[in-house]
Formats: sequence, C-alpha cells, structure tokens
Amino acid sequence: GGAHTLGIRSDGYLFAWGTGGNGRLGDGTTANKSSPVLIGTSSWTSISAGAIHSTAIRKDGLLFTWGINSNGQLGDGTITARSSPVQIGASSWTSVRAGATHTAATRSADNYLFTWGQGTLGQLGDGTAVNKSSPVLIGTSSWTSVSAGYNHTAAIRSDGLLFTWGDNLSGQLGDNSVS
Repeated sequence: GGAHTLGIRSDGYLFAWGTGGNGRLGDGTTANKSSPVLIGTSSWTSISAGAIHSTAIRKDGLLFTWGINSNGQLGDGTITARSSPVQIGASSWTSVRAGATHTAATRSADNYLFTWGQGTLGQLGDGTAVNKSSPVLIGTSSWTSVSAGYNHTAAIRSDGLLFTWGDNLSGQLGDNSVS
C-alpha cells in the first residue's frame, strides 16, 4: 500500500502494519503499527493494499474492504472511512485489486468484472468520469485477471485480450499514445 502492508500467513490469517490513519490497517483503530497485527480470526485467500485503503477476500469468497473512503473506493455505498473490514455485497469473489483510490474485482459465479471508487480519470472503465461508491459491472465479458494501478486499470478477458483504461499521462495504458 501507500504507507501500509498486508500479509497472509501460511495458516490463512491476515496481518497488517504501517500507517493506520483512517483505519487502513483494519484493526478497528487509526493507530500506526510497527509490527504485524492480526485482523480478525477468519482465514483469507487474497489481499490487496491500495494507497489509502485495503481489500481482502475471505476463504468463503466474501469480499471485505476498509480504510479511507473519500472516493467510494471501499464499495459500501458511502464515502465513510472504515477502521474494520466491511463486507461488500453477498457475492463470492475470485480476485480483488486496490488502486490508489479505486478498486477492481472479479465475481466467482461468472468472472464478471466490477470496479468502484475514483473514476474522474476513467479508471473505472464504465465510460464515465465520475466516482462510484458501489460496485459497477464492466460489460458482460468473463475476465481472467485484473490489476489496478495508481489511476488506471488493466484486465485480461477470457479470450486472452488485454484491455487498459484510465489515466494515460505517462503512457501507462500501452496504446502508443500519451494523453
């Protein structure tokens, strides 16, 4: 993350450490931690630390987010910071990636891609340039991989084609243009 770290121990337990401002560690506080602290007692399979928020998928496939939420990057329908993990929807999820202030995740049932959070640079991929505080479906394709950069997103569709969208100031979209 921007100033914090997440890790899953071999037994599936989740730990966080670093800057705790606005709850980005998920331990129910806003305190900084210089050594790993246990986050809950569940078993986790996937984590991603954004610049100012955190995301994780529990072993049962449920998605949780926490931290700063000024752009809706937690996906809980608000812009309220959370210092403890909050469940996002009732779906089972395959993967989640946290960008600087946006999040991208694929749903288990159909591998559909959803994004939410800051969208002012097109990083959500929904054809708008506005923030979204709840998950937004991106097309109806099946996706095999997604990655959220600082202000851009990249995803591989099930047919193997790579797609990128969002901020292209430094050419990070790989389309031979800078805008």
